[in-house]
Amino acid sequence: MSPTVGRTMPRPLFAVILAGGVGTRLWPRSRRRCPKQLLDIVNRRTMLQNTVDRVLPLIPAERIFVVTGAEYAAQAHEQLPNLPEGNILVEPSGRGTAPCIGLAAMALAKIEPEGIMISLHADHVIANPDRFRELLQIAAQTASSGRLVTLGIEPTYPETGYGYIERGRYIHRVSGVPVYKVAGFIEKPPAAQAAEYVLGGRHFWNSGLFVWRVDIILQAIQQWLPELYEQIMLIGQAWGTPEQDQVLAKVWDGIHNVSIDVGIMEKAADIAVVPADIGWSDVGSWASLADIMEANGEGNVVLGDTEHLSIETRGSLVYAPGRVVATIAVEDLVVVDTDDVLLICPKSRAQDVRKVIDKLQALGRHDLL
Repeated sequence: MSPTVGRTMPRPLFAVILAGGVGTRLWPRSRRRCPKQLLDIVNRRTMLQNTVDRVLPLIPAERIFVVTGAEYAAQAHEQLPNLPEGNILVEPSGRGTAPCIGLAAMALAKIEPEGIMISLHADHVIANPDRFRELLQIAAQTASSGRLVTLGIEPTYPETGYGYIERGRYIHRVSGVPVYKVAGFIEKPPAAQAAEYVLGGRHFWNSGLFVWRVDIILQAIQQWLPELYEQIMLIGQAWGTPEQDQVLAKVWDGIHNVSIDVGIMEKAADIAVVPADIGWSDVGSWASLADIMEANGEGNVVLGDTEHLSIETRGSLVYAPGRVVATIAVEDLVVVDTDDVLLICPKSRAQDVRKVIDKLQALGRHDLL
């Protein structure tokens, strides 16, 4: 898959927002019935709405698409009334990011097969949206020639919960920003290796933010995931006809779960990375949320309509809308109170919320998931 000569007219930009995850790491606020992307986690707008807001100055609403599960489609429509109804693409069940992106690319190919597709996640926080949009345009220019492009987040500490991207040779510079060939993708590393990556300056966090031409990503799926490509094309044959939903459900049932990273990005050769310093977070835990929110004078983050009575309390996150929470002589705690669940844990163990989910599943407490 080699780069092709770009045409002189700029290619239209499309945003595809993946919004089908269940967001278990922000349990108990994020639940299966209403996951974190549909919640007002960081401000009075939901994370999905914030994601759309970030790209609207760059891409009009009619070219913004959302891929989500059937159980969340109604909420997505309600939250995004300015998007055309047909721009909410519904996947019958979760199958990973590669099928999601393939479904969206198939739909976009019927509109503009050589358009530029920007793939975003609905549950990320970006503190510098202006810079983000600038880098998306730089990535789009690079993708226009036929490359798959990703935004690599410049790491600020040795995070072991993220995958990493290794920077390869220099390709070119666009608007003063260097663009590099990707030398490789690395799965979540141990702490010592992550520390080396940060000090070495040749690695980025893998943000899962991608930019590519619609036809090029479909070619990549055809090359590396041929079975998925055939299934997507079957769906495409019925797309826009009265049989669309029936064919989609039947074919989707046979699609294997695969991520775009494992299925395509770790295999393809012609991938570029744009370094991005945009204040990015995937809000992967209550502790990471505390890191990006404004703390008070004691270093505590108090969310929602919560009244926090703090006595010698430092570095904690407290969420209990409509309640009074008193804490005495504690540090670095997470306290999250919902109508039916109270979560208390050290911030350093916030990732272990997953263990609570596993235990609830084992106990059959699906009412709390």
